[in-house]
Amino acid sequence: MYGGFAFWGKKMKNWKIILAILTANVVFMSASYTMLIPFLPMYLIRELGVAQSDVKMWSGVVFSVTFLIGGIMAPIWGRLADKHGKKPMAIRSGLGLALSYLLGGMVTSPEQLFGVRVLQGFAAGLWSVCLAIATSSVPVGKLGMSLGILQSGLTVGNVIGPLIGGMLATMFGMRTSFYLGGAVLFIITLVFWFYIPEPPGSKMEKEDDAPATVFLKNSPIREALICSGVVQMVILLIQPIISLYVADLYHGSDNIMFIAGLVFSLVGIASAMTAPFWGRFGQNRGFYLSLAISSAGAGLIMILQSMPDDLLLFAVLNFTVGLFFAGIHPSISAILANKTERNQRGRVFGMLFSAQQFGSMIGPLAGGLIATYLPMSILFVIGGCILLVIAFGIYRRHRGEASVL
Repeated sequence: MYGGFAFWGKKMKNWKIILAILTANVVFMSASYTMLIPFLPMYLIRELGVAQSDVKMWSGVVFSVTFLIGGIMAPIWGRLADKHGKKPMAIRSGLGLALSYLLGGMVTSPEQLFGVRVLQGFAAGLWSVCLAIATSSVPVGKLGMSLGILQSGLTVGNVIGPLIGGMLATMFGMRTSFYLGGAVLFIITLVFWFYIPEPPGSKMEKEDDAPATVFLKNSPIREALICSGVVQMVILLIQPIISLYVADLYHGSDNIMFIAGLVFSLVGIASAMTAPFWGRFGQNRGFYLSLAISSAGAGLIMILQSMPDDLLLFAVLNFTVGLFFAGIHPSISAILANKTERNQRGRVFGMLFSAQQFGSMIGPLAGGLIATYLPMSILFVIGGCILLVIAFGIYRRHRGEASVL
């Protein structure tokens, strides 16, 4: 038996096998998360007895607390990943998430769900560890393609998760989704434990034991982290109001939730299709150029999304914006990997996750505030302009580097 595991360990040195298993894990990780999150408001009402008048407050609280704690803890987990190994941190996060999902299916009050979401914030970070393992395991010349594939896996999970969650909630009740999500995360943890090796040379020596904040002094790293946080803010600025916006454009009352879900999923489908292309483009032409073009394209299409009064045209634009969004996060991840050593990537990708968590927390709050006083279409204009500013700034600062990464 042990000989079999030893043989498998040798085989696992093949980076393609590692990438394939990591991608499968990312798909299931993402699907487990998204089959729960969209239905939390309904879970609060139907299972936990929260009044309709209070559900917005409770939804905001249970959503934001996980982002807040995850953002605070991510650099700490990243440093431990560099110090003690990235594989142990993957196991830590996987077990913590599995436990939080299982407990989420057992809660009987909104206060208990809040406590579970706090635990989930402490457990978060599996995606950033997957990035750190992948960038430390694949050849430098395959970095862009590999990150594109991982991003596609994340997006595929984001698309299928709500579909699975909706079916389970309809057939068996919403608690079933929590139990299934916990079981899937436990299986993912076992896969990491037995079949993913610690990347060679990825642990830091004592002399390299610097806090994560030291990397903020590095201008390219600081810039990439800010870009990632702002992009995540733009995404969450729009996402919460998509269903309401679709309802305004849809001249009917039948199947509105299905129509809204279908339009929402178009972004993920388009992103899954084109993420590997952006990875190869960045590898060949430069990741800064890839970041600038994808941000500019997404920004322009997002502004156009504010104009249609026809649902079909809006859906087409929603698919098109996904084609460009697919290139943003893999480009940022590749830039960070190129600017750091292997034994620094746990800390750096921990900071990346932290930036994204804070962006995810700010986006819905800002979007809700703006949409309260201004037309919802303004959010698309604001988000698009922010992305255009990012694209212009990146191209202006790094056009000389665009083809040399």
